[in-house]
Amino acid sequence: MRQSHLFTIPRKESPKDEESLNAKLLIRAGYIHKEMAGVYSYLPLGRRVLEKVMGIIREEMNGIGGQEVSMAALQNPEAWKFTGRFDEGVVDVWFKTRLKNDTELGLAFTHEEPMTAMMRPFIRSYRDLPRAVYQFQTKFRNETRAKSGIMRGREFIMKDLYSFSRSQSDLDMFYDEVALAYDRIFARVGIGERTYKTFASGGVFSKYSHEYQTVCDAGEDTIYIDEESRIAINKEVHTDEVIADLRLDVSKLVEKKSIEVGNIFKLGTKFSEPLNLTYKDEEGAMLPVVMGSYGIGPGRLMGTVVELFSDERGLVWPESIAPFQVHLLSLGADEQAEALYRLLSEAEIEVLYDDRDMRAGEKFAEADLLGLPYRVVVGKKSIETGMAEVKARANTDIEMVSLEDMASFFSARRPRGEKN
Repeated sequence: MRQSHLFTIPRKESPKDEESLNAKLLIRAGYIHKEMAGVYSYLPLGRRVLEKVMGIIREEMNGIGGQEVSMAALQNPEAWKFTGRFDEGVVDVWFKTRLKNDTELGLAFTHEEPMTAMMRPFIRSYRDLPRAVYQFQTKFRNETRAKSGIMRGREFIMKDLYSFSRSQSDLDMFYDEVALAYDRIFARVGIGERTYKTFASGGVFSKYSHEYQTVCDAGEDTIYIDEESRIAINKEVHTDEVIADLRLDVSKLVEKKSIEVGNIFKLGTKFSEPLNLTYKDEEGAMLPVVMGSYGIGPGRLMGTVVELFSDERGLVWPESIAPFQVHLLSLGADEQAEALYRLLSEAEIEVLYDDRDMRAGEKFAEADLLGLPYRVVVGKKSIETGMAEVKARANTDIEMVSLEDMASFFSARRPRGEKN
């Protein structure tokens, strides 16, 4: 991609109406555009990051047998009335409307009810189980605290997976598979060491659920961590009973601020029984399907990465989710830079080529703001030496690499899952 063609114009100043670091930087760098409080559009650079995050999640969900669907966001209240969650006061984040013909509709804030209802024609016998179905779907929640940028929006994309099992033991086994897949997702995005599988309230579903909490000062949650065992407890369930149940030493627990980046729930038959999702077992008995739900917000994950890794100069993307791997800058050596751009593109290296007629200082400042993993500078010395400067954004490391070896240099550094 030539930067002269890129649909974005970085700003010199941060937006004054934003409180969160992620929103300030992403808007300033031209990754997102604010529509209103809690509602953001993704511009080309932001969309590329979001797609990388979703690609990692998709790969891991497919790896444990998940099958992707796309369900409607516009909801008929009928399925929701079986569980009472469409009723006034039960869920306070619904966006609802009543049409002129008196039909009432809602914009989905989650999909347990419609997913359960949809599965009825497809699950009749024990032979139809287990099933795991997921989607990336726009969700709508009337958040009153929409001040955290893309980490807490009123409209956002959610990956929600739902599992359908014959028994609690089958659910338990799949639940553990999802937990391991989540560990891999967060590791691949670059936040694995900072992210803890955290015991939280299971509400009416189970004794506990698990949240995935990433330690960050910008977080809205508080967790208590046993660093040795990597067990964490949400403050909301931090009681003597829970600590005893988990066999933790309260003196070793460390309090930290954190961001919830995912959650997993054992739903049991909470939704299958009222919505009559049943199956016939080997003896001919009709039994309710045992369910689980598993969520990750790709945008929230993207915002968390910004909060954790940005610095005073701008964004710093991990290679696995960066919009481009390489930021190529031409400083008075356009012919050599053009040739290198073609070479990298032919080698399928993702490169943003700054071909604009601007001062070197301006190009360097924008490159730091955009935060791509590597900056390659082709200058007048490159004409004489055939070498270019390669600098990693995440640190101060600088290497001199020959122009002809540049493609192999970056091919060897491709993130896991990309083409070799």
